[in-house]
Amino acid sequence: MRAVRDSLIVARRNVLRIRRTPQLIIFATIQPVMFVLLFTYVFGGSIPTGDLDYVDYLVPGILVQTAAFGSSSTAIGLADDLKRGMVDRFRSLPMARSAFLAGRTIADVARAVLVVTMVIGIGFVVGFRPSGGLVAIIGGLLLVIFFFSAMSWLFACLALLVKDPESAATAGFIPLFPFVFASSVFTRTETMPDWLATFADAQPLTRVTDAVRGLMLAGDTGDVLAAVVWTAAITLVFAPLAVLLYRRS
Repeated sequence: MRAVRDSLIVARRNVLRIRRTPQLIIFATIQPVMFVLLFTYVFGGSIPTGDLDYVDYLVPGILVQTAAFGSSSTAIGLADDLKRGMVDRFRSLPMARSAFLAGRTIADVARAVLVVTMVIGIGFVVGFRPSGGLVAIIGGLLLVIFFFSAMSWLFACLALLVKDPESAATAGFIPLFPFVFASSVFTRTETMPDWLATFADAQPLTRVTDAVRGLMLAGDTGDVLAAVVWTAAITLVFAPLAVLLYRRS
């Protein structure tokens, strides 16, 4: 219970920082909104999606992409705290060792909820019309947030390894780009070469995207189990690893 209490205190500290710097929300929203607008109006007419309107195909993928890229804020914020000596100040306090990392992740998840809400609002403006039912749509959004939380632990590990905000800001995007674009976020994997489609179908972003898309558009739960397993596996691997790196840093 002490660890939970300490984590919530640290989370409150980070949420207050977000409240006092609203530009963090604004700039975090600009990128996914640009992707929605550009792919809908520039590339949408040339990307085959079968019977689906491209905007309906695209928006669930953009939500997952937003979770993947947005979780890099955990790495940047954590690396900044390391560089400014904030972590050393927390170490001197009688608090749970895991609270600093857990509090950071909780605050970033709260920010992700706001960003995802704004992105799906823009999706409705440009014509996104999910038909899976309210419960299924909420389930899809919860899966996106769960995936964001898992990726935040991965980026926490990255920050504890590089220990520099500038490096953390760029290092996270390099491995993410092939996973985002070699997935079903923007297009069907059937259009890719066989060797690439095999990778795309198996990797976590495709599994989560297909699950969110199935829930939102048709209430289909067929891909949910694979998405949950992938997301849970990422959390179970990188959350303990982040705590270990934090203790040794």
